[in-house]
Amino acid sequence: MMYDIIIIGGGPAGVTAALYSLRANKKILILEKDSFGGQITYSPLVENYPGTLRMSGDEFADRMLDQITALGAEFELETAVSISPEKDIFTVKTEEGCSYSSRCVIIAAGVEHRMLGVPGEYELVGNGLSFCAVCDGTLYKDKTAAVVGGGNSALQEAILLSELCRGVIVVQNLDYFTGEKRLADKLMNKPNVKAVFGTVVKSFLKNGEELSGLRLVNEATGEESEIAVDGLFVAIGLLPKNSCFSNVAELDGAGYFLSGENCRTRTPGIFCAGDCRVKSVRQLTTAVGDGATAALAACDYLDGFGD
Repeated sequence: MMYDIIIIGGGPAGVTAALYSLRANKKILILEKDSFGGQITYSPLVENYPGTLRMSGDEFADRMLDQITALGAEFELETAVSISPEKDIFTVKTEEGCSYSSRCVIIAAGVEHRMLGVPGEYELVGNGLSFCAVCDGTLYKDKTAAVVGGGNSALQEAILLSELCRGVIVVQNLDYFTGEKRLADKLMNKPNVKAVFGTVVKSFLKNGEELSGLRLVNEATGEESEIAVDGLFVAIGLLPKNSCFSNVAELDGAGYFLSGENCRTRTPGIFCAGDCRVKSVRQLTTAVGDGATAALAACDYLDGFGD
């Protein structure tokens, strides 16, 4: 089976790329390693997407999937591990041992959030544990939230939450913040913010299935303490999984794809979209925009107007 476009990733960028490609009458295949919807499925509520007032991340993902299924999208729940170019054809191989061929590939593989490694962490995602204050911060308006991390992302998350929450507690494993001093100073000047240094999360406290607090341990003294929180935001880094595609697309030092705003890579016929590429903002709306851009560029390429 020869496809016009294989899309690697079934998150907002990949699904939008599929939507635009299908509307251009292209035959597509989406390869998704886990579940369709990507990181948005971890969000209890989607409130920052135009036209969507209040909707769970799961419902948003289901609606996206229903839309492209109705247009004839094909799917496989498999993990893409390589892309091999030969003349004008690309062969995508998967971890499951399958191979698929196409004339174009759009890589929308997303990123993974670095986790704390604390037992029960995955079960709390969407039940008090989040990775995005812009997305989920309003859930904790006038409540208490904790942020784990000390870099720029963690500081920015905490600053945003300080405008919404009654109290914000920043938990940092080092004895200092690693982010910019101006951000750290701005944060620590907030009257409702306090920081706990040299400390890590040992375990979670729960009320039923919901997060209710954290058990902390000081790494130097071993002293343990408990804090009550309504929400936890983990901001200790992102992990792109792009190295297996470095033969067809250039990566920066952190492992993100380098591309222009047209989402083209160094290889004609290979495009990238969404959080997996170098960009200043990683949000649902920016991923959707990338998906549309990559699909239109891919269709131009197939129709002879691109590379």
